[in-house]
Amino acid sequence: MADHSTIHDRVREVYAAVVLQRDDLLHDGWRPRQIARAVLDGRLLRLRRDRYARADLDPQIAKAVRAGGRLCCVSLLRIIGVFVLDEDAFHVHVAPNAGRLPKRIEGLRLHWGALTSSAGRLHAVSIPDAVLQAVRCQGERAALATLDSVVHHRLMTVRELERLFDQLPARFAVLVKLVDGSAESGPETFLRLILRALGLDFETQVEIPGVGRVDFVVEGWLIIECDSRAHHGGWEQQKRDRERDMVAAMSGYVTVRPVAADIFSSPDRVR
Repeated sequence: MADHSTIHDRVREVYAAVVLQRDDLLHDGWRPRQIARAVLDGRLLRLRRDRYARADLDPQIAKAVRAGGRLCCVSLLRIIGVFVLDEDAFHVHVAPNAGRLPKRIEGLRLHWGALTSSAGRLHAVSIPDAVLQAVRCQGERAALATLDSVVHHRLMTVRELERLFDQLPARFAVLVKLVDGSAESGPETFLRLILRALGLDFETQVEIPGVGRVDFVVEGWLIIECDSRAHHGGWEQQKRDRERDMVAAMSGYVTVRPVAADIFSSPDRVR
């Protein structure tokens, strides 16, 4: 089961991070010489002109501010712990009236649009804005997996998502109707869509006596477990999985364990 406290702790950490302007430091009693000395000593980071932070600032946040904006979209959701499929691009929001473009950064993807929420910070957009951006930036299946994760981790409710989606074109509305917060991982969302497309009857997060909770039971007899390296690595975990499969077989079930890479990249093979 997902550790919601860890996700919410990470949200607090991200938004508690403080990026200050020079005027903020002066207002708090810093003198220009003290600011310069703190930067030289490494106690204070000078991220770019007029942007400072403590030395323990998350490297991804620091990178976004140095790029000329704030962390956003899938890059922000990923460091919080929300599922996103895109692991390569680095997403940064810059003000619509930003003058100079940031220095060249590999994989940088800029977001120029106006933000819808004032709950963000100088270093990160708000979670609702990040969700809106992530829906636009990903394919439909990946976007739905992100939405499932947001609801599963109790960062937003389905009703809140419905209101948020009023700010998106109508073609995105179908995604909210498919959200299922019982999905504990991205692969589960993708597999759920495969099962729906096949027209099969299935239940999610089913408790089976002697076996425990399984990801899917299809047509009453087929157990499907979505395996990933993060949760099923190591021989001891594999032993426990095989013991569960044996107990399930003794109760008349067949277990299939497609790996995440196949679910994402080879859906025809999984079907």
